[in-house]
Amino acid sequence: MFRLKMATDPRWVNIVEKNIHEILTDHAYCEQKAASNAISIVVKYPEHSDMVSALLDIAQEELSHFKMVHDKLLARNLTLGKERKDPYVNLLLDFVRKGGSREQNLVDRLLVSAMIEARSCERFRVLSENINDADLSQFYNELMISEANHYTVFINLARQYGDAADVETRWNQFLEYEGKIMQQFGVKETIHG
Repeated sequence: MFRLKMATDPRWVNIVEKNIHEILTDHAYCEQKAASNAISIVVKYPEHSDMVSALLDIAQEELSHFKMVHDKLLARNLTLGKERKDPYVNLLLDFVRKGGSREQNLVDRLLVSAMIEARSCERFRVLSENINDADLSQFYNELMISEANHYTVFINLARQYGDAADVETRWNQFLEYEGKIMQQFGVKETIHG
Protein backbone atom coordinates (compact mmCIF):
# COMPACT_ATOMS: atom_id res chain seq x y z
CA MET A 1 0.00 0.00 0.00
CA PHE A 2 2.70 2.49 0.99
CA ARG A 3 5.46 1.23 -1.33
CA LEU A 4 8.12 1.90 1.33
CA LYS A 5 11.57 0.98 0.01
CA MET A 6 12.97 -0.38 3.26
CA ALA A 7 11.06 -2.53 5.71
CA THR A 8 11.70 -2.33 9.43
CA ASP A 9 13.68 -5.30 10.69
CA PRO A 10 11.44 -7.08 13.24
CA ARG A 11 14.48 -7.33 15.55
CA TRP A 12 13.96 -3.60 16.18
CA VAL A 13 11.24 -4.72 18.61
CA ASN A 14 13.94 -6.39 20.74
CA ILE A 15 15.46 -2.93 21.25
CA VAL A 16 12.04 -1.44 22.02
CA GLU A 17 11.21 -4.09 24.62
CA LYS A 18 14.28 -3.17 26.65
CA ASN A 19 12.90 0.32 27.28
CA ILE A 20 9.10 0.54 27.09
CA HIS A 21 9.23 3.88 28.91
CA GLU A 22 11.32 5.36 26.09
CA ILE A 23 9.14 4.08 23.23
CA LEU A 24 5.93 5.24 24.92
CA THR A 25 7.38 8.68 25.68
CA ASP A 26 8.66 9.04 22.13
CA HIS A 27 5.36 7.82 20.74
CA ALA A 28 3.39 10.29 22.84
CA TYR A 29 5.40 13.19 21.46
CA CYS A 30 5.05 11.85 17.90
CA GLU A 31 1.28 12.06 18.34
CA GLN A 32 1.53 15.60 19.76
CA LYS A 33 3.74 16.68 16.85
CA ALA A 34 1.36 15.10 14.35
CA ALA A 35 -1.49 17.15 15.79
CA SER A 36 0.65 20.31 15.66
CA ASN A 37 1.65 19.56 12.07
CA ALA A 38 -1.98 19.24 10.95
CA ILE A 39 -2.83 22.54 12.64
CA SER A 40 0.18 24.30 11.12
CA ILE A 41 -0.91 23.24 7.61
CA VAL A 42 -4.41 24.56 8.37
CA VAL A 43 -2.96 27.89 9.51
CA LYS A 44 -0.78 28.24 6.42
CA TYR A 45 -3.45 27.18 3.89
CA PRO A 46 -6.81 28.22 5.40
CA GLU A 47 -8.40 28.84 1.99
CA HIS A 48 -8.89 25.10 1.37
CA SER A 49 -11.98 24.49 3.50
CA ASP A 50 -12.29 20.76 2.84
CA MET A 51 -8.60 20.29 3.73
CA VAL A 52 -9.07 22.38 6.88
CA SER A 53 -11.95 20.14 7.96
CA ALA A 54 -10.02 16.93 7.25
CA LEU A 55 -6.89 18.11 9.04
CA LEU A 56 -8.79 19.39 12.06
CA ASP A 57 -10.27 15.90 12.38
CA ILE A 58 -6.76 14.43 12.20
CA ALA A 59 -5.45 16.92 14.76
CA GLN A 60 -8.20 15.95 17.20
CA GLU A 61 -7.55 12.25 16.65
CA GLU A 62 -3.80 12.71 17.11
CA LEU A 63 -4.41 14.51 20.40
CA SER A 64 -6.65 11.66 21.51
CA HIS A 65 -3.80 9.27 20.63
CA PHE A 66 -1.44 11.40 22.73
CA LYS A 67 -3.82 10.91 25.65
CA MET A 68 -4.07 7.17 24.98
CA VAL A 69 -0.29 6.79 25.02
CA HIS A 70 -0.06 8.92 28.16
CA ASP A 71 -2.68 6.67 29.78
CA LYS A 72 -0.52 3.64 28.87
CA LEU A 73 2.40 5.27 30.65
CA LEU A 74 0.31 5.98 33.74
CA ALA A 75 -1.09 2.43 33.78
CA ARG A 76 2.50 1.18 33.96
CA ASN A 77 3.41 3.63 36.75
CA LEU A 78 5.56 5.63 34.36
CA THR A 79 5.59 9.35 33.71
CA LEU A 80 5.90 11.15 30.42
CA GLY A 81 9.57 11.85 29.80
CA LYS A 82 11.03 14.92 28.15
CA GLU A 83 10.43 15.68 24.49
CA ARG A 84 13.11 14.56 22.06
CA LYS A 85 14.04 15.70 18.59
CA ASP A 86 13.02 13.44 15.75
CA PRO A 87 15.96 13.20 13.32
CA TYR A 88 13.86 11.13 10.89
CA VAL A 89 11.27 13.89 10.51
CA ASN A 90 13.97 16.57 10.28
CA LEU A 91 15.65 14.67 7.44
CA LEU A 92 12.32 14.39 5.62
CA LEU A 93 11.78 18.13 6.03
CA ASP A 94 15.21 18.73 4.50
CA PHE A 95 13.88 17.13 1.31
CA VAL A 96 11.04 19.65 0.94
CA ARG A 97 11.51 21.87 -2.09
CA LYS A 98 12.86 25.32 -1.31
CA GLY A 99 11.44 28.30 -3.16
CA GLY A 100 8.73 26.43 -5.04
CA SER A 101 5.24 27.71 -5.71
CA ARG A 102 2.61 27.82 -2.98
CA GLU A 103 1.00 24.73 -4.52
CA GLN A 104 4.32 22.85 -4.60
CA ASN A 105 5.02 23.77 -0.98
CA LEU A 106 1.60 22.49 0.06
CA VAL A 107 2.09 19.26 -1.89
CA ASP A 108 5.46 18.66 -0.25
CA ARG A 109 4.08 19.34 3.24
CA LEU A 110 1.24 16.89 2.59
CA LEU A 111 3.65 14.29 1.20
CA VAL A 112 5.99 14.60 4.19
CA SER A 113 2.95 14.09 6.42
CA ALA A 114 1.85 11.07 4.36
CA MET A 115 5.36 9.59 4.60
CA ILE A 116 5.50 9.99 8.38
CA GLU A 117 2.09 8.36 8.72
CA ALA A 118 3.11 5.53 6.38
CA ARG A 119 6.29 4.80 8.32
CA SER A 120 4.48 5.07 11.66
CA CYS A 121 1.84 2.65 10.41
CA GLU A 122 4.54 0.22 9.30
CA ARG A 123 6.31 0.50 12.66
CA PHE A 124 3.05 -0.04 14.55
CA ARG A 125 2.42 -3.19 12.47
CA VAL A 126 5.89 -4.50 13.33
CA LEU A 127 5.26 -3.74 17.01
CA SER A 128 1.80 -5.32 17.01
CA GLU A 129 3.10 -8.51 15.41
CA ASN A 130 6.33 -8.91 17.39
CA ILE A 131 6.12 -7.36 20.85
CA ASN A 132 5.85 -9.77 23.79
CA ASP A 133 3.23 -7.67 25.53
CA ALA A 134 -0.39 -8.52 24.69
CA ASP A 135 -1.70 -5.12 25.77
CA LEU A 136 0.77 -3.18 23.62
CA SER A 137 0.32 -5.61 20.74
CA GLN A 138 -3.40 -4.88 20.61
CA PHE A 139 -2.83 -1.17 21.19
CA TYR A 140 -0.42 -0.86 18.27
CA ASN A 141 -2.66 -2.91 16.02
CA GLU A 142 -5.51 -0.45 16.62
CA LEU A 143 -3.28 2.58 16.06
CA MET A 144 -1.87 1.04 12.88
CA ILE A 145 -5.33 1.23 11.30
CA SER A 146 -5.69 4.88 12.29
CA GLU A 147 -2.26 5.79 10.88
CA ALA A 148 -3.16 4.11 7.59
CA ASN A 149 -6.27 6.29 7.40
CA HIS A 150 -4.21 9.41 8.08
CA TYR A 151 -1.77 8.44 5.33
CA THR A 152 -4.70 8.09 2.92
CA VAL A 153 -6.05 11.54 3.83
CA PHE A 154 -2.67 13.23 3.32
CA ILE A 155 -1.85 11.50 0.03
CA ASN A 156 -5.35 12.18 -1.34
CA LEU A 157 -5.13 15.85 -0.35
CA ALA A 158 -1.77 16.13 -2.14
CA ARG A 159 -3.38 14.65 -5.24
CA GLN A 160 -6.36 16.98 -4.90
CA TYR A 161 -4.32 20.18 -4.58
CA GLY A 162 -1.33 19.36 -6.74
CA ASP A 163 -0.67 18.55 -10.34
CA ALA A 164 -1.18 14.77 -10.70
CA ALA A 165 2.12 14.15 -12.52
CA ASP A 166 4.08 16.32 -10.06
CA VAL A 167 2.52 14.60 -7.05
CA GLU A 168 3.36 11.13 -8.38
CA THR A 169 6.91 12.19 -9.26
CA ARG A 170 7.43 13.79 -5.85
CA TRP A 171 5.95 10.80 -4.01
CA ASN A 172 8.36 8.48 -5.82
CA GLN A 173 11.23 10.82 -4.95
CA PHE A 174 10.16 10.85 -1.30
CA LEU A 175 9.95 7.04 -1.31
CA GLU A 176 13.50 6.74 -2.68
CA TYR A 177 14.86 9.37 -0.29
CA GLU A 178 13.10 7.87 2.72
CA GLY A 179 14.40 4.42 1.85
CA LYS A 180 17.95 5.76 1.90
CA ILE A 181 17.63 7.64 5.18
CA MET A 182 15.99 4.62 6.86
CA GLN A 183 19.31 2.80 6.57
CA GLN A 184 20.51 4.82 9.57
CA PHE A 185 17.43 4.10 11.68
CA GLY A 186 16.03 1.04 13.44
CA VAL A 187 18.61 0.97 16.22
CA LYS A 188 16.84 3.01 18.93
CA GLU A 189 13.76 2.52 21.05
CA THR A 190 11.90 5.33 19.33
CA ILE A 191 9.07 5.20 16.81
CA HIS A 192 11.21 6.38 13.91
CA GLY A 193 14.66 5.70 15.40
